[in-house]
Amino acid sequence: MALPDGSREINGVYIGDLLSWVMGRAQMDNAWITIMSNVNVIAVASLADTSCVILAEGVEMTEDLVQTACEKDVNILRISQPAYETALLLSQLIS
Repeated sequence: MALPDGSREINGVYIGDLLSWVMGRAQMDNAWITIMSNVNVIAVASLADTSCVILAEGVEMTEDLVQTACEKDVNILRISQPAYETALLLSQLIS
């Protein structure tokens, strides 16, 4: 987990794994749920200005990913639940 900008608020949820698709469709302050865990995720999250990236299904974070997230002020979290269940949980929290 990395929370370099822990004050960010979540105003919606976007689920997707195709980086180019996420770049064009995720909205500012969305929580982005994905199973992708390479450093390109951090670049896309930064460009889309998402409030955080949530790695679903227990996907592991590498040290490189965490370090890059901290350098780019991108919050990144991990959860064991599938993406859909994670979105439902977030929906309950932000409504």
